[in-house]
Amino acid sequence: MNKLVAWRRFFLTVPVVLLAACAALPERAPAPLRYDFGPSAAVLAQPVSGARPLLALRVQASPALDSPAMLYRLAYADAQQLRAYSQSRWAMVPAELVQQRLREGLGRQFVLPPGDVAPRLLLIELDEFSQLFSSPEQSAGLLRLRATLLQRTAGGEQLLAQRELQLQQPAASADAAGGVRALGAATDAALTELVQWLQMQR
Repeated sequence: MNKLVAWRRFFLTVPVVLLAACAALPERAPAPLRYDFGPSAAVLAQPVSGARPLLALRVQASPALDSPAMLYRLAYADAQQLRAYSQSRWAMVPAELVQQRLREGLGRQFVLPPGDVAPRLLLIELDEFSQLFSSPEQSAGLLRLRATLLQRTAGGEQLLAQRELQLQQPAASADAAGGVRALGAATDAALTELVQWLQMQR
């Protein structure tokens, strides 16, 4: 009889212990949200008629931008400190994201073969790609880059033109999603300016 009571107590106790153990386990953090720019919405000039020039495109970024972290600055607190969203990431590193967007837009005006095989090279150096908060409720996408147009010759690369761009686009919301849309708009604005600038080069 005592053994029967003991077994009953055992089987009643085991589920309670298991439930307590499960409750004690730490909850798994949700996977970070991943963002890109989505479909291109840039409004560019009409494609050039006739043969389109050959142009190679290369985008590189500063070491601070060599990861998919989504960065922001609090200008009202410490604008020199770069911070990263903990639950939001880019789908790729910023240099690849910007190169993809530029390639989509520049492809209407120029032939962009894969790799760097072209007589001219457009080198984009990405220095800033972050969400800048002027207050806890207001922010903007901040993009700063240097564009260098190089002519390839038998003796090496020759500098043809260079230009620096800094663009800010207001964010509709003071969060990561708002920063994504603002930086996408800033990249599209840079694309439009680059097309107009390249059209003036001979």
